[in-house]
Amino acid sequence: MAQHPRNVVLLDLDGTLTKSDGGIIASVVKTFEALGRPVPDDEELHRFIGPAIVESLQRNHVPEDELDHAVEIYRSYYADKAVFDDPNEPGNKVPGRLVNVVFPGIREQLVKLREDGYYLALASCKPEYQCVPICEHFHLTELLDGIYGASKDNSRLDKDQVIRYCFDKIGFDAAQGDKAVMVGDRYTDIDGAHACGLDTIGCRWGYAPAGEMEEHGVYEIIETVNQLEDAVNRYFASH
Repeated sequence: MAQHPRNVVLLDLDGTLTKSDGGIIASVVKTFEALGRPVPDDEELHRFIGPAIVESLQRNHVPEDELDHAVEIYRSYYADKAVFDDPNEPGNKVPGRLVNVVFPGIREQLVKLREDGYYLALASCKPEYQCVPICEHFHLTELLDGIYGASKDNSRLDKDQVIRYCFDKIGFDAAQGDKAVMVGDRYTDIDGAHACGLDTIGCRWGYAPAGEMEEHGVYEIIETVNQLEDAVNRYFASH
């Protein structure tokens, strides 16, 4: 039986815990090349980080009848094909998901939050089957209480769906005093949290374009990783 009340910290993955742009962008480039379509410019490529891949493909005018194939290509490069240079082990080839590094200080902040008694749950729009090996590879799994992501079949795709799925799995019960806050870097985190009646602490070190988090009604923005624990403590102390 779950203990109540609990304070739950929902954590985004890309741009919040890990610097993942290299692998995502490289996999997107391979996808557009395989489709025989023009590769988006650098600014647009960076917008792929955060939203579900299918949403970004649609934004870049990939036709509906090509979307499933495009997602398959992307996922093959991102999850399986070891064709990219490993930033952590030069000379080693890895799939896109491992062209990735944990932001300095994140592990220390997660340890402190756990010591403070928070339940830490990863809540990502990345498919869960991709989140799990990423967290295991970078030794984040042991610092989290649960890992929750999108479904492989796209039936659970948006951040609010992932949050509700997480809450269902962990027995989150606001009526028994459970509270939660989202920590993320993109509009998807803020909008998804709002849809679930939650606030978001925004991470300036992530991938949001200038002004995006403010426009979407972020609760507070922190500039650096080492401000995370204090911001979470401050949030729950006032709620």
